Amino acid sequence: MDTVVLPQDAPGLAALPPAGFTARQHMICLGGIMWREALRFLHQRERFVSALVRPLVWLFIFAAGFRQILGVSIIPPYETYILYEDYVTPGLMAMIQLFNGMQSSLSMVYDREMGNMRMLLVSPFPRWYLLTSKLLASTAVSILQVYAYMVVAWLWGVTIPPWGAVLVLPALVLNGLMLGALGMLLSSIIKQLENFAGVMNFVIFPMFFASAALYPLWLVQQSSPVVYLICRLNPFTYGVELIRFMLYGQVNWLALAVVTTMTVVFTAGAIVAYDPSRGLLTRKGGPA
Repeated sequence: MDTVVLPQDAPGLAALPPAGFTARQHMICLGGIMWREALRFLHQRERFVSALVRPLVWLFIFAAGFRQILGVSIIPPYETYILYEDYVTPGLMAMIQLFNGMQSSLSMVYDREMGNMRMLLVSPFPRWYLLTSKLLASTAVSILQVYAYMVVAWLWGVTIPPWGAVLVLPALVLNGLMLGALGMLLSSIIKQLENFAGVMNFVIFPMFFASAALYPLWLVQQSSPVVYLICRLNPFTYGVELIRFMLYGQVNWLALAVVTTMTVVFTAGAIVAYDPSRGLLTRKGGPA
């Protein structure tokens, strides 16, 4: 008859640590992923330059031309008439995060083709935690780019309240998470790197131009009710408005609710898509 060894009879067995990872181990994993993303960002200086060139071209060239054509009336959160470059700055800040989110998805497609994604996803840590850590790292990089743009815009003469630059940080974090999660979800759909540009053209430009980033929605409503409806259904619109209001110390509760909801939806969709048992990558032959 076999002898059953109880824990009190085997102190070594009783002293075994519980299954799972400690909080310190989770922080080490998060730090490693963020450090890898930071190194990639530092080694790709053209990525930082291109992230600033797009909004600065619009600020220096287009805003100068539109200043005399497009007047912005007194609309919340503004308490007086403003110049076009002041109005467009929150939209350009959100544009930086939009392009960064798509750039992050491009890096995930590249890592999947090179095999780096497989090495990351076979980690013993939960897959949802790895993807969330990657999302946080991408958001942190986008926030650094936004603040670099804010410095240049302020030197150019754009009105940015000093306290607003601090208060806008939570809005930048939430908007960066939403757009980064959207890019992560798209990276699970894009099978090859060559298909990335085509898919992004149907995502980035419609989201950016069909929003409140470049012009007030009341002007859009006067010219085209259909386009106005599209802008209202665009989650990027609410990300822009969340940033715009937070710059002036106000909260747009509708924008906050929409951005928070879409962040949860996009993140959950990305986690499911990267799940080896039921995600899109399994059907496409992606990493297990």
